[in-house]
Amino acid sequence: ESKMSQDDLKRAVARAAFEYVESILEDSTIVGVGTGSTANFFIKELGNIRHKINGAVASSEESARRLKEINIPVFDLNSVGEVEIYVDGADESNEYLQLIKGGGAALTREKIIAAASKEFLCIADESKLVKVLGKFPLPVEVIPMARSYVGRQLVKLGGDPVYRENCVTDNGNYILDVFNLEILDPRKLENDINRIAGVVTNGLFAERTADRLFIGTGSDVKTIEA
Repeated sequence: ESKMSQDDLKRAVARAAFEYVESILEDSTIVGVGTGSTANFFIKELGNIRHKINGAVASSEESARRLKEINIPVFDLNSVGEVEIYVDGADESNEYLQLIKGGGAALTREKIIAAASKEFLCIADESKLVKVLGKFPLPVEVIPMARSYVGRQLVKLGGDPVYRENCVTDNGNYILDVFNLEILDPRKLENDINRIAGVVTNGLFAERTADRLFIGTGSDVKTIEA
């Protein structure tokens, strides 16, 4: 059985993203780094060119720690301005490179870095590519006092929000995971949810999609461009 394991697929897409980043590097490059198992493989690869990059901005305390462990300087986004390229995984992607992210609770910082980056590379295994977003529950980061209020509004939008137990984000907030959404218009839903008072942001990346998606399939890595 020569089919690659899920870890092998993650490693392969991280490698492909790394090779792409290496090919466009300039001396002053700051690389944005996401959070999660696939992003962790990319962080390992990045260690190979630490001497060629200025440093990184990280979407979570966890990723920052991993970068520092391999001696890559981690900067605050406020001190670097624009980020050349941002690399992160996703929980789901459709063919338009609209994503659901936030399974690891880092969605707000991920969204900020994606917005501040010239180019956003998404790396994922083929199980993440879907026709319609929403099988993966949509994470929504909320200010703690707004949890119940936001939950009621999310029900009106057709979802079943569930409070993520024992989860406090790096920003000190809570996560509601919204089940049973069939997301036919991701941009509209992203904006509708973000307008609810008390929502910090939600895990739909539809206004700012990925620019390039590296998908690990059984035999190789496919690239889809937006």
